Amino acid sequence: MGLGKTLGVQLRQWLIQEPGALKNSRAIANRLIDALGADDGLKGPIRDLASQPLLLQVLHSQGAAQSAALTSLSALIRQTYAPAVQVELLELLEAATGEQEAGRSHTPAAPSRQEPKPEPKPTSTAKAAGGLAHLEPLAPGLALGASGALVLSWFGQELDRLIFEDWGWSGGVVLVLSLGLTQILSLGPARGLPRRWSLPSEQAGSPRDAWRWISAPWIHRNGLEASVNGVLLLIILGASPLQLGDVVLRYSLTALACLALSAACAQHWGIRRLWSGASGPVSALIALSAGSSLLHWKGHDFEAAGLSIPTWVLLLVYGALQLGWQLPRQDPDEQSRPLQRLLSSSCSWGFLLGLLWALISRLSALL
Repeated sequence: MGLGKTLGVQLRQWLIQEPGALKNSRAIANRLIDALGADDGLKGPIRDLASQPLLLQVLHSQGAAQSAALTSLSALIRQTYAPAVQVELLELLEAATGEQEAGRSHTPAAPSRQEPKPEPKPTSTAKAAGGLAHLEPLAPGLALGASGALVLSWFGQELDRLIFEDWGWSGGVVLVLSLGLTQILSLGPARGLPRRWSLPSEQAGSPRDAWRWISAPWIHRNGLEASVNGVLLLIILGASPLQLGDVVLRYSLTALACLALSAACAQHWGIRRLWSGASGPVSALIALSAGSSLLHWKGHDFEAAGLSIPTWVLLLVYGALQLGWQLPRQDPDEQSRPLQRLLSSSCSWGFLLGLLWALISRLSALL
């Protein structure tokens, strides 16, 4: 039995005996390095492998998600390491998961390693490939989310033509009412809706759960956050001249972009998150207004219930609320920094995308 296979068998035993202790890359690396002993030839590659977010997905997912992650990780190993090290790392993965990568034939035994040579560090090209590889499992959700945004936009246009144009309701008002209706249903006849429609980080790369990328922005797990988001959307979009189809399209695509970026960060750092609600689009709207106000050096106020509310007030109040909701760890066993948790949230990327769009609009006006 080769050294890689021995380590893989040991890793599989650890996963069976104490799966909760191997939820982060550092714990896996420490266990494998200790089991490696005095063999220095594989320490570097083993440490690099343990730091890959794809390894966590390979070890803690099942079915199609695990197979996709295993294929991506195996491809990265082949691009990075010499054949002798490839054999050991691939055998480690097969022994740990009990699966062989599709299309891979058994590789002949590794040559004698009586004179181990230090392996070169991964090149910048390999690192870039690794960055793209861990995004591959998100592709089904992104594709379905983009398609769903177009379908929902068409449905909104038809509803506007048939019903809401005659009633004189703006697209923003109908959007808020739709979000409120789903939230009310989740409190009564459809109590399991928030759990079923939200997007957990563990299922973000699962093709079977790709539909959650469409449903997550339309339900809130936090009732207080749902109320705050509904009020802010009504303040910002209540008087918007946009038709319902345009409002739904922009809302869905903004939410999808925020979800994609936060899911990519969560996978990269091994952070467990549960995404739901309108925090991404709401943050983007507030940041867009604040950024435009700053770049034009002109204040912008929203009128609501006889009040004139400056953009900076919305920015400070909503930012403080989101910090309180996003900074705490959702998994007590997680080893992550506050900045990493913020970048794994939709609202943070909403703020950044809103500011970016304000800057692009200002530059376009100047050119």
